[in-house]
Amino acid sequence: MRSKSKELMTKIQQYAEQFCISNLKTPSTGEIAKALRLSKATVHNYLKAMDEEGILSYQGGELRTRVTQQVNCEQVGIPIAGAIPCGTPEEEVENIEEYIAMPRAVVGDGEFFILRASGDSMVDAGIDSGDLVVVRKQLEASPGQIVAALVDGGSTLKRLGYDDEADRFVLYPENKEKNYAPITGHSMSIQGVAIRVMKELG
Repeated sequence: MRSKSKELMTKIQQYAEQFCISNLKTPSTGEIAKALRLSKATVHNYLKAMDEEGILSYQGGELRTRVTQQVNCEQVGIPIAGAIPCGTPEEEVENIEEYIAMPRAVVGDGEFFILRASGDSMVDAGIDSGDLVVVRKQLEASPGQIVAALVDGGSTLKRLGYDDEADRFVLYPENKEKNYAPITGHSMSIQGVAIRVMKELG
């Protein structure tokens, strides 16, 4: 194989690592080629040469460096999907604001989304208006868990309970001072279970 430019190797590696940090995934050969104004064939040949020299790993079309492995193994991009009322359910249209990278070791496995809490009905559970609540997507939950739920078409964040007498699930607010009423409803579905709360430190 012809001698390759060390400068271009460095540019390819730096671009790939920066791309991974920003997008939480490694770039494709085409994305590298477009960014550095090269042909896909040139990028492919350089990646193969860099693999042979031990600069990075390029096997089966997958690019890996020490930096990309750390990013991919340790972080997951979670979308902020808008506000959710901590009160009476309100109609909510999902609107992705941005993505936040969080350590996989913190959130665990699964799919996640982040909701911005609105209202004060869950303050005794440590959730204040404006907090970011990390929710694991799942359609079922156990009594005692704090859930994001749809009730009669509106979304809300409450602690799930079960009324044995009425034989149905109930959503309980947690604000002893204001003593909000529990929420029932004709139609209730679980969107996910809250696993983390992120606060701004003032």
